[in-house]
Amino acid sequence: MNDISKVAEPAAATPSRAMTTPASPGFPTPATPSQGALAHPPAGGAAVAKPAPAKRAGLRRFVVPVLILAGLGYGGKTAYDYFVEGRFLVSTDDAYVGALTSIIAAKATGHITEVPVVQNQVVHKGDLLVSIDDGDYKNAVDSARARIGTQDATVARFARQIDAQAAIIAQAAAQAEATGAQVKSAEADVERAALEYDRSYKLAQTNFGSQQRLEQATADRDRTVAALAAARASVASTAAALDGAKANLDVLKAQKEEAAHQRTELVTALDMAERNLSFTRVVAPFDGTIGNVAAHVGDFVQPGTRMMALVPLDASYVDANFKETQLANIKPGQKVDVGIDALDGKVVEGVVSSISPASGAEFSLLPPDNATGNFTKVVQRVAVRITFPEEVLKEVPLRPGLSVVATVHTRDPDAPKPTLLGALGLEALGAKSEKP
Repeated sequence: MNDISKVAEPAAATPSRAMTTPASPGFPTPATPSQGALAHPPAGGAAVAKPAPAKRAGLRRFVVPVLILAGLGYGGKTAYDYFVEGRFLVSTDDAYVGALTSIIAAKATGHITEVPVVQNQVVHKGDLLVSIDDGDYKNAVDSARARIGTQDATVARFARQIDAQAAIIAQAAAQAEATGAQVKSAEADVERAALEYDRSYKLAQTNFGSQQRLEQATADRDRTVAALAAARASVASTAAALDGAKANLDVLKAQKEEAAHQRTELVTALDMAERNLSFTRVVAPFDGTIGNVAAHVGDFVQPGTRMMALVPLDASYVDANFKETQLANIKPGQKVDVGIDALDGKVVEGVVSSISPASGAEFSLLPPDNATGNFTKVVQRVAVRITFPEEVLKEVPLRPGLSVVATVHTRDPDAPKPTLLGALGLEALGAKSEKP
């Protein structure tokens, strides 16, 4: 009796072979209890399967279609955006911010006496950046002014000499007029004496006049002729003196003009000396930020010595190096979205202002020569200059050297957006459908 019970117990606890036999085609497979259900059999000793919850199955039937529809909608939206706008976007991450940085260098020679600015300081146009010892330049200015004063005195002296010469000329002219009158008087005396001599000579021939009278008339005639010659000689001398005085006046005027020209040269020298003096005060040529300061008090500088750099943050631009295969539709004036890496990808709007006339390789120090050796084609890049409106540069700090991502909108904004019918060549069909 006990032996029979010991043999029957394992038989009851072991599943039958019919339950483990694979199902035949076309026949239902009997349900197999799970391990968890067999691990804790009910009190009666028989294994019962635990049914799946109905709520989970209903949720799955609802969520799966929703996810599929959402995926289809997102994919359709993405495809539509690419068809309408995305395929017209040309982007590159080989883009960097630049600016027309000014290198502040010395133009005067001397020791630096003052550097009132520090690194990264914002300055405005006209602010003092560096002061250089100006003692020698001030002395040069004073010397130039003194030479101008001396030259002014020379010009004034020539003016007075011209006035005096004018008086001499007037006196010579008066003497010439007086000698002219003397010549006329002498000519009249000569004519009277000649007549008197003729009368006396005729009377002496007819014995009606005395010999003494004839001799007196002859002497008077000779004396008046000599007086006339002397008067004429005086006239010539006075005329020569007058011509000499006039010539001397012309010389004085020429000397005065020369002195005036020399004064003009001295004034130019003074302007140059004052200009050189102004170079001892180095001021900011525009608004910007100071960087790379290399000037210190006590340093000796010469023309060309680099002292610092001035970066204009309100005149920044971007040079985007696009591949040559991306340049077909890029044109000046197109809108550009610029994502700034330093600002967590913040996007600002710019404009394509110009395109480089050659690739970057052509402007390199050692341009490649593809006509020698083995050849491997490498896609070249061309720089595209992107500028920004003034208000954007005031709001966003675009510092030279920053990395950005530039995306150019190559589609014409004035042209209508592309449509699926247009892509399929069915614009006429769309136009007919729009008619009433």
